[in-house]
Amino acid sequence: MGFGSYDESEQQHQNADTEDDEDAAVSVHEHEHKGTVTVENGSSTDDLLGQLKDIKEKKAQDDE
Repeated sequence: MGFGSYDESEQQHQNADTEDDEDAAVSVHEHEHKGTVTVENGSSTDDLLGQLKDIKEKKAQDDE
């Protein structure tokens, strides 16, 4: 078969292990973040990049 071709026979014998495997599951609350971000409507790219720089600098100070 060539690249990009589709063979239905490859799909027929697949076994999906869908039993309760919570150890492998992704938690949507694993990386929750606290805080707020405000963006004024019509902010320029430079303004947004400045806000990002401020956030990163504050995080670096907090990590020290």
